[in-house]
Amino acid sequence: MRLTPLPQDLARGSFTSSDAASCGVSRKRQRQPDLAIPSRGIRVPLGADATTGANLRAYTALDDASTLTHHSGARIWDLGIPGWMQEDWRIHVARERGCSKPRRRNVVGHRLTFKPGEVVIHDGVRVTSPARTWLDLAGLLTVDELIAAGDSVVAAHGPEFPLPRAPLAAIEDLRRMVASHPGMRGIKTARLALPEIRVGADSPQETKMRLALARTKLGEPVLNHVIRNSWGQPAVWPDAAYPEHRLALQYDGGHHSDTVQAARDKRRKEITERLGWTELRIFKDDLDGDKPFVLEKVRATLQGQLRRQASGA
Repeated sequence: MRLTPLPQDLARGSFTSSDAASCGVSRKRQRQPDLAIPSRGIRVPLGADATTGANLRAYTALDDASTLTHHSGARIWDLGIPGWMQEDWRIHVARERGCSKPRRRNVVGHRLTFKPGEVVIHDGVRVTSPARTWLDLAGLLTVDELIAAGDSVVAAHGPEFPLPRAPLAAIEDLRRMVASHPGMRGIKTARLALPEIRVGADSPQETKMRLALARTKLGEPVLNHVIRNSWGQPAVWPDAAYPEHRLALQYDGGHHSDTVQAARDKRRKEITERLGWTELRIFKDDLDGDKPFVLEKVRATLQGQLRRQASGA
């Protein structure tokens, strides 16, 4: 049997049963196999090319007091959260203290206190602001995991980069958020994480690389460094760099095995070396363990440079 198409507004993401009824969609149509029912009164079209916010919109449409928080807020803002949190698909919904805690299937309910500006409308849903979402995660993450999440909040690239990027919030916004909630759960973790958050890391793995190097005698690499050609034009944008050693660090994730990306990587390396720099590729396995291999790779590369300089090569 051919299903009656849903109204366009409903087909773009999650919706409530009451919204469907107001659009003339019968209860029988709402129970058809092209719609998932993750929780009471909520429907999600299967196979729809919807954003995270659109798929979660119904959870705040149920009432005016509900706000998406924690894991759900992190997904909407695309924060750099660890794998174990990415695999937890429960929906985190909060109401203000004094209201009842949200209770429904697949939902983790919270009662929280929000200050002005800490709840915003984004992609059609009520969600905690990026800075408040980061602070709520402080009660769940380790210091290093929270640093990575913070790096993703403040990540930015200027107009000289191929893909300029505006931050979700500034480091100063995170500082103000921490100062505004001195007794909040996870505040000690947030205070420890704040001094190590930097602008320029595009992924938790890049943050992990930076932190591993910064905590040794090798020192902290520079983020957002631009390697220029002889005309002063931007030519290469390493993930991290030691400019004094002309060493460019490039973190290669799984997508770098793609044929097109591999060709780009080869071209990037050629340009980097032609400009008198050394490119060092870092892989996921290089960052594992208490003494990650990235430390040895960087040390060996720098020592090799010194030997070549001493021999006049």
